[in-house]
Amino acid sequence: MSSDLDITDTDDSTTSTDAGTPEEYGTLYVVGIGPGLPDHMTKRAKEVIETADCVIVSNLYQKFLREDGTLPPAEAVDDDGFVTRADDDHQDGHEQQIVRSSMGRQIELAREAFERVRAGEDVAHVSGGDPSVYGKSDLLFLMAEEEAATDVPIEIVPGVTAALGGSAIVGAPLCNDFCTVSLSDKWRGWDEIEEKLRAAAISDFVIVLYNCWRNYERAVEIVREERTDDAYVAIVNDAGRADAGRNGEGHFVTTLGDAVNHDDKVSGMGTSLIIGTHETTTWSNDDRTYLVTPRGGRDVEDF
Repeated sequence: MSSDLDITDTDDSTTSTDAGTPEEYGTLYVVGIGPGLPDHMTKRAKEVIETADCVIVSNLYQKFLREDGTLPPAEAVDDDGFVTRADDDHQDGHEQQIVRSSMGRQIELAREAFERVRAGEDVAHVSGGDPSVYGKSDLLFLMAEEEAATDVPIEIVPGVTAALGGSAIVGAPLCNDFCTVSLSDKWRGWDEIEEKLRAAAISDFVIVLYNCWRNYERAVEIVREERTDDAYVAIVNDAGRADAGRNGEGHFVTTLGDAVNHDDKVSGMGTSLIIGTHETTTWSNDDRTYLVTPRGGRDVEDF
């Protein structure tokens, strides 16, 4: 991707045509649906998916999006993925095509999305969580550069990422400075991952680990070198997905010194670890116990 970015100020009066995009083009929306279930998806994400001419989405997220009609039931869709959807703007509804995505088809589907947009279609490319947090956004920008598709307008529709969903489940552990680190070494070498982990631990960030099915024990041991073993750690699975996820929503609170002894709680790609600082503590009411990281040493009156 070019490093010479042309960033200009725009106002509400600027149209896509003014910016050079042909008026007959559609838009490529990269849509974050959070955990995937309706209650955790933004209104904007739902509207884009419902009205798009083409929705590119995995089988798992198709299942989630049918929970409340964001996508029509499978039996209403023909063998080529086409379905007619009712709407207020078209007497006979509008035709939508649902295209199955998979990890092995990302390049092919990006090219297809560009051509559809040039043909005047609005395309919703669905991503779990937030598409810009270890999601699909960067691939589409890189592909647009590679395929000379800089004429195609791209809009990111944000979603709730695992760090926020997991934090909400366990309380308020991210109320002070925090960072996220992916443990996937597919694109980043482990030396770089280790350097980031160590810097985050020394800097006293609350650390949220993604892709914990890869090397999470190794990551925890690195953080232990810079942080006390009694720091609280939350292991969160399928945040926001209730029983609909691959392994079912759940959370478990332990300590940094004991975190590697709970492999049975780390269930796959849907697992995140939230590693607290020396300030992260437990807080209990009559309902349950939470994790809380205070923003600073403030009394109530200071607010």
